[in-house]
Amino acid sequence: MFGPWYFVSAQALESSAIGKYHPSHTKTTELEHTKLKVAIDLEKEELQGEAWISASPYFYPSDSLVLNAKAMLIHQVSLDRNSNLKPLNFTYKDDILKINLDKSYSKNEKYTVYVKYTARPNQILQKGSAAISEAKGLYFINASGIRKDKPTQIWTQGETEASSVWFPTIDKPNIKTTQEIYITVPNRFLTLSNGVLKSSLPTGTDLRTDHWVLDKKHAPYLFFMGIGEYAVVKDKWRNIPVDYYVEKKYESQAKGIFGNTPEMLEFFSKRLNYDYPWNKYAQMTARDYVSGAMENTTAVLHSDMSQQSAAALADENIWEDVIAHEVFHHWFGNIVTTESWSNLSVNESFANYSEYLWNEHKYGQDLADYGLNKALEVYFRDPSLWTKDLVRFKYHSREDMFDAVSYNKGGGVLHMLRKFLGDDAFFAGLHEYLRANEYATGEVHQVRLAFEKISGKDLNWFFNQWFYGAGHPVLDHTLSYEPIKKQVRLVVRQTQSQGLFEFPLAVDFYLNGKAVRHHFWVKASKQNEFAIPLEKMADFVVLNPDGVLLSQIKDDKKPEHYLQQFQGAKEFYNRAKALEGAGRTPDNLNSLKVFLLALKDSNFRLRTQALKLLDLSRSEHLKSGVDRVLDLAQNDSKTLVRGQALAALAKTKDRKYLPLYERSLLVKSNAVRANALAAIVELDPSRFQNLSAGLDMREWNDEAISRLLPFIVKDKVEQHRTAIAQTVAFYPFLAFEDPVLGDWAKKGYQWIMESDDLESTEKISSVMKQVLKELKSNPQAKVVLLQILREGQSAKLALLRSNPSSDSVKEQVELLNRIVEEYQK
Repeated sequence: MFGPWYFVSAQALESSAIGKYHPSHTKTTELEHTKLKVAIDLEKEELQGEAWISASPYFYPSDSLVLNAKAMLIHQVSLDRNSNLKPLNFTYKDDILKINLDKSYSKNEKYTVYVKYTARPNQILQKGSAAISEAKGLYFINASGIRKDKPTQIWTQGETEASSVWFPTIDKPNIKTTQEIYITVPNRFLTLSNGVLKSSLPTGTDLRTDHWVLDKKHAPYLFFMGIGEYAVVKDKWRNIPVDYYVEKKYESQAKGIFGNTPEMLEFFSKRLNYDYPWNKYAQMTARDYVSGAMENTTAVLHSDMSQQSAAALADENIWEDVIAHEVFHHWFGNIVTTESWSNLSVNESFANYSEYLWNEHKYGQDLADYGLNKALEVYFRDPSLWTKDLVRFKYHSREDMFDAVSYNKGGGVLHMLRKFLGDDAFFAGLHEYLRANEYATGEVHQVRLAFEKISGKDLNWFFNQWFYGAGHPVLDHTLSYEPIKKQVRLVVRQTQSQGLFEFPLAVDFYLNGKAVRHHFWVKASKQNEFAIPLEKMADFVVLNPDGVLLSQIKDDKKPEHYLQQFQGAKEFYNRAKALEGAGRTPDNLNSLKVFLLALKDSNFRLRTQALKLLDLSRSEHLKSGVDRVLDLAQNDSKTLVRGQALAALAKTKDRKYLPLYERSLLVKSNAVRANALAAIVELDPSRFQNLSAGLDMREWNDEAISRLLPFIVKDKVEQHRTAIAQTVAFYPFLAFEDPVLGDWAKKGYQWIMESDDLESTEKISSVMKQVLKELKSNPQAKVVLLQILREGQSAKLALLRSNPSSDSVKEQVELLNRIVEEYQK
């Protein structure tokens, strides 16, 4: 699972450190096979289903079968013996279907129960989480077909325990079963499910039944069914089909989005010394998806955010990390599945770290380090996360486990473990864990035992503090010199409020502009002292220069030290921290030198950041940097850098660059076009409408949209109204940073709310709904956002009064009402 919260700056999530103890599900039944026959009722948004559940008692004799079946109508329950159905007594209450079997069965004594039912997903009242915004299990998108701008789709989302909305099962992560599904649909629709398509046969007038089979066991939450009108672009890995199901207008971009999948399958198979074991790999996109992506076995579902234009892909594939994440889940999550949601780390921490592994393989360590650092910043920005153990058995809701601790911090913890053990032991340990637990379940203790078996090292100290503890080291230091002994004395202090850690620590000592690295073992005490032989006092030191230690470090060096650090740094993290430090004193000459060096850095992310810090409206910056910026704007191999260089040039307000901006509008790159347009209209606002008429801004980033926002709102350019929706939704927060921009954003929000614009209103509502979920422990921000929504409600109601027959406006009013009602509680 890859949730949309991952892309949002972490807001203060409610701490789940306190809550009810949640043990693993007690297994009384062993599922063997699940056979389903389903038909979709588009008009009622329901599913008519039949289920054959083959099972046996897990260990102790049993005369009953207890299934999860949420919000269903149960029509028939029978024992199936060679296709002869014998009615069974059952009770159905509080979403639990208890079936009384015909006798008491012993372990390994198999039986098959038949259930005929109706699934009613719109009756589900259970709420979702920050990562999974709803828990309806089965979703009908534009089922009536009234919306001409939106395709009709039906898809499922099982995690955490929502598969039991659309078929009866034991909906727990430590249950596994093989499966087959017969899906009956109108001929115009394609279907996708787990496993391979065994047959596709006509079934009545304009209907077809597809039969999908997966012959290896997996957890019920990984069952999947997707239905819709798609283009299918075929690929393969070795002899295994790899298919991409996308909306037809993105058919030509499908391989640009998903085309690295075969290489990912090959790379992970070799890295883990464990070949991808499933019989296909398919990926499907979904409108209005409730998360980012989901690793349904052999049938991954992605949000339609994955669908990108050629101009967007020219900059970067923003979905590549997500694709790698879901591929890796097919080992960590699907082959070996978390024993309980408390141990979600064995699924999500590993999938998170797979993004690092893929980027390191494909693009090099420097860019992999960038991704890891960016992910950890999400964790570090939210102090409420620092009180949560990575493995935690006490929480309010299982949905609480899907946070930046299980994902982002967990990935960083695995990176530390890899560096401590070394690559050979680390990857051999992963292989050992997979082989020892394949097609079963795992806990973090089993991960530890696998690494200990391979390495021979005791790792309790590591796992206790990083997996079964909370927080991270917060470090400070002092330096002194003993001239008689010719030693530098380094004192490292742990200043975090809870817990003390032990860890290896790299430290760079700078003397005469050169760095010498030393490695120390920091014990679990508030203060550690180390003596290092040096001819004289070090100028300064850099703690954790390689960024391996998951920590926060007090850093208040002088600008000249950041310059030396940047010049002497090898690792991305070290250079990034030097650039960040220099950015705090942009007027200093040494800081400017850091910016200029970073403009030539091999990592395009640092070149981009340096361009943001360079201010060519300042004479010294202009004199020293304009030639280099101009060169980047015209010649850099990365369009993201070229776009940012255009933004930097725009600060000069010099019309001599106008021909460059105009030429740049023709470049097939969102970043280049966006910044070129902004630069032109800042010089000549009258050209905005004409130049922007042929551009689609919906994929442009918030920074570019913010620069163009006044022009879009002032002239009320309807073509670009949807493009500004996400930006204007947060106008009170923009106003804190820039009152003028905040005022334009407020006007933009009012414009959308006063317009019959369902697409823009849906976009605002989706973002608001997600962020409100993330603000449980920030009541002030929640009040502000609720007030914004109420303003929207009032505007839409006024619009409805003037257009009482408009179904579109009615839908917008209902949409806002549902969100407000939910979060007023």
